[in-house]
Formats: sequence, structure tokens, C-alpha cells
Amino acid sequence: MSESVHIDRAAVGGAVGRLGDGRAVFVRGALPGEEVEVEVTEDHATYARGRVSKVLQASPERVPPFCPYAHPTGCGGCDLAHASPIAQREWKESVAADQLRRLGSIERSVELQMVEPALHGRTRIRCQVDETGHLAFRRAASSELISINSCPASDERFSEALTADWMGAQEVELRALGDEEPYAVVTLADGQVVTSDLDGLIDEEPRRSHVVVGKHRFRVSAGSFWQAHREAPHVLTEAVMKAAGVGRGDTVIDLYSGVGLFAVPLAVAVGPTGKVVAIEAGSSSVGDARRNAADYPQITVRKARVNANSVRDVITSESVVVLDPPRTGADKGAITTMATIQPRRIVYVSCDIATLARDLKTLTAAGYRISTFRTFDLFPQTEHIEAVVTLDRNSR
Repeated sequence: MSESVHIDRAAVGGAVGRLGDGRAVFVRGALPGEEVEVEVTEDHATYARGRVSKVLQASPERVPPFCPYAHPTGCGGCDLAHASPIAQREWKESVAADQLRRLGSIERSVELQMVEPALHGRTRIRCQVDETGHLAFRRAASSELISINSCPASDERFSEALTADWMGAQEVELRALGDEEPYAVVTLADGQVVTSDLDGLIDEEPRRSHVVVGKHRFRVSAGSFWQAHREAPHVLTEAVMKAAGVGRGDTVIDLYSGVGLFAVPLAVAVGPTGKVVAIEAGSSSVGDARRNAADYPQITVRKARVNANSVRDVITSESVVVLDPPRTGADKGAITTMATIQPRRIVYVSCDIATLARDLKTLTAAGYRISTFRTFDLFPQTEHIEAVVTLDRNSR
């Protein structure tokens, strides 16, 4: 079913218009102010989802996509490739403010800080392998695979891998972290995970990366998390350190601490008389964090899930807490426990405004005030943004 629709505003999952029967429709590939012909792909009682089949009246901010796979029926990755940089910024700021208001009861404007590069800046991409052995992405809102031979959003050095034969693998993550040669993390058909060069030649020993951020060099193993945008570690470290505002003798609790990206510079700031407790569940990341923290006896790395128990054991009212949870947000028990113990400052790093808004609602209801709220465009060409929020305990 296709229908002509006027697009009113930006929203998560596509711009929003109204069908003839009054239902809201979320349209992939549209921009606010446009008249488009919409092909409905999901029909629900109170709303629908669809994609642009034809642009009837284009926005002046519509641009030709930079990638042949970036279109309404193409790859599900770069969902704003049809929008100018100005339109992308306005989209993200509008959607973020709306989510804060609706999900967090927080009235706040959002000012997005742009981060270069907008293209070729992604240092990690995860690909599926199609039946011919070629790397593929998933089609938007589908499990169907699209074979690819280029990805302008990612590191240019990946081009070799995108034309190689990966028969026998089921998933390939390409990594170009730091100045070392890019490599692949390959999940084989039998579930075994190995590393290889970009031609698919399996390594005898697993590879790892080493990345310099500021004055520190971090080991990042193949199974460890690292930010995808090339500039993200630098941008976020600077933002976290400024937000935390810690000094000699302070105690910092670093939750979802990964390989120690924040724990190491925080340890320098608190000095030998201070303390940093880093909590991380991933075995690979914990191993890297302990290696990266080896020169800082004030850092304790704990392998544990972030939950009410692990948080209760280490946080006091005088602590500063830094947390960088996954897109699903922080553990509910951990947030509730923090709200009860009331550490003096919380620095919340988030790649999902919806789950951030949910947790901020809990913390502000418990008496915290938002001191700073910074957002960064670390996911160019997509709807996503990164936020660093400082919450301070109200005076008792």
C-alpha cells in the first residue's frame, strides 16, 4: 500500500507524518517538510511504518546519498545519509530533546557538538557473510543480507576486506584501531572466533590493537570493546575528565569500565593517595584493563556485572561515579542503589538518549540536578548521538 504523506517532524525510526486515516506513520528516508509517497511496510492499529517510494516535494536539505547502499530499501546503517549536515544536526537535537521530555520529564534544549570526520571515521564495522562468501550488511528493518563492496562511512583501509572471499565464516568484524594494521575478528561456521588479515588468512596467534589516547597507550584485544568513531576516545575522555572534576585523594568508581579508557586518566588525576575502582564484566576487557592499569596501583579492576550488589559494595556518599553503559542503559538496580547512597557526583556517558532519559528521571527524582549536558555527533549519518551528563547531589 502506498500513500502520499506530508512529513511533519523528525522522530526515532524515521520522520513522522499522518496517513489518510489519521494514524502516525514513521517514514524511513524522509525529511521534515517534505511531501513523499510512502510504501507502508508495517501496519498496526494505532500507527504504521514505511519507507519513501517517491519524493514528491523535496526539502532543500535533501542531498544525494554518499553511498550506493544508503537508500530506503538498502543498508540499515546510515539512515540519515539523505540529509545535509545541518539537517542531521537539527534532526538529532530535536529528537534528543523530545526523548528527554517524554521519557525523562526533563525540559532541556540539546546542542550537538559536531565531530570530524563525517566519512571514513568508523574504525569498527560488523558484517555478515552471504552465501557467496562476500561481506554483507542487513537490509533496513530486515534480516535480509545485502552484499557490499564499499562502505564510505568506515576506514578506507577496509576496502581490501570488502572484496575478499570469506566463505566458511558467519560473521566478520573489521577493526582499524590505532596506527597498527587493520585486521578482522572472524566468527567461523562452527562458532570458533579467530583473527585474520583483511584477506581472510587466519592468524596463528590472536591479534590485538594498541591505541594512544592523550598521554596513555591502551591495549585493546580482539574481544574487547572500543569506541567505533576514530575521535570518540579522545572526545569522550576530555569530556569525562572535565565533568568529573576530581583531584588528589579522591575516590572514583568507574562502572562498565571496559579496557580502562577513563580509569587510567582518572587515576592520574586522583594521584597515589586517591583510588579508582573499575568494574567490568567482559573477560577480555578486564584482562586489558589490568594490563593498562599496571603502572597505577591506585586502580583496582574488578570483574563483575554492574548491579545493585557490586555498586553497593564500593560507592559511598563521597565517591564520584563514572558510568558508560551499553545502549540498553544502566542496570536498574545499580541506578536505584546510587540514588539511595547519593554519591556526590555522577558522570553518565550514554550512546542512547532514551535509556539515558529513563535513568536521569530516577536520579533527578532522588535529588540530583543536571549540572552539564553535552552531546557529540560520534555516529555521523545515523540518528544516534553520544551524551556526557554531569549530575550533582543537591545540598542536604
